[in-house]
Amino acid sequence: MASDRWSLRNIYLYLVCLITLIMIIVSVVSVIRATVELVYPDPGYYSVPIEKGGSTGMTQAEIDAQNESQRKQSQRQAVLNLVGGVAMLVVAGPLYAYHWRKIETERPVEATVPPTA
Repeated sequence: MASDRWSLRNIYLYLVCLITLIMIIVSVVSVIRATVELVYPDPGYYSVPIEKGGSTGMTQAEIDAQNESQRKQSQRQAVLNLVGGVAMLVVAGPLYAYHWRKIETERPVEATVPPTA
């Protein structure tokens, strides 16, 4: 019956499946983006203060240390984004599978007519 299909329980199951499916899509995009950030990191942009006379007031070692710090920060952020995306997949995937299985097992068997040739 149509009323059985749209019971409050089935609406809940379908809504949970929809929400977890959206979470899975968002997390897959996040994982792909974080992987690309790890492989192809942002070169980073920062300003070096320039003193009167045109010098930066920083030694080359200080500039190199700042570059290295920026690179490590970018890599750390990419790893955190990757872990966050994977964590969302680990949570949303089983939730989706569980609820979708519940929908499939509780679906009434509909009579199907085989096609005639």
